[in-house]
Amino acid sequence: MKKIAIYGKGGIGKSTTVANMAAALALCGKKVMQIGCDPKADSTSLLRGGSIEGTILDLSREKGNNITLDEMVTEGFAGTLCVEAGGPKPGTGCAGRGIIIAFDKLAEKGAYDVYKPDVVFYDVLGDVVCGGFTMPMRGGYADAVYVITSGENMAIHAAANIAMAVESFHGRGYAKLGGIILNKRDVDRELEKVEELAKDFNTSITGIIEHSPLTALAAEQGKTVTQAFPDSPEALVYKNLALKILEEA
Repeated sequence: MKKIAIYGKGGIGKSTTVANMAAALALCGKKVMQIGCDPKADSTSLLRGGSIEGTILDLSREKGNNITLDEMVTEGFAGTLCVEAGGPKPGTGCAGRGIIIAFDKLAEKGAYDVYKPDVVFYDVLGDVVCGGFTMPMRGGYADAVYVITSGENMAIHAAANIAMAVESFHGRGYAKLGGIILNKRDVDRELEKVEELAKDFNTSITGIIEHSPLTALAAEQGKTVTQAFPDSPEALVYKNLALKILEEA
């Protein structure tokens, strides 16, 4: 089982990228689990026809210890296993706490042993790298962390903070930094700036995703590009990226 955490600034395209990679690997015959670690709980929506299901945190509030794995884990496109950690209502608590509760519940119910996924993707909001948001980096969870960024200054800044956190935690047995994924927004010096970022942290650019209208068109259908346009060059990019990450992790 390969366990990969994908971090990045909010709105940078983490969930779209992870869902497309999950769909691509599922079509290759892999059993893939995607765990959304964002209070918005929309990480797996493109794998589930655009719907947003109940979160582990919501279920925990409603049912306590009586929640079942079938309620926490739902099936999406091509048999993908979809999980949403969830978070508190705005202004009512720490969003990272939702991740901690979700991981505890999944462990308590033996999710990995029951489903035996080949690949687990953690889709993690990376604006704040503290508390529960570091959970996927910790020993026993992710084997490697990949950071998604564009060449926009705020995205680069967030990516640098995430990479710095991974570097700081790695000595404690946390996950290694696997590389940088460039999700292009066609800004000036984009590739050059991301290459500089990778060099600063002794890593490399694992993959480059070109800006494409197909991504938005597929999302309007509640689908990944992999599902909506399986023969497109964009779908192949996601497939190759996923396979490369699996090979490196």
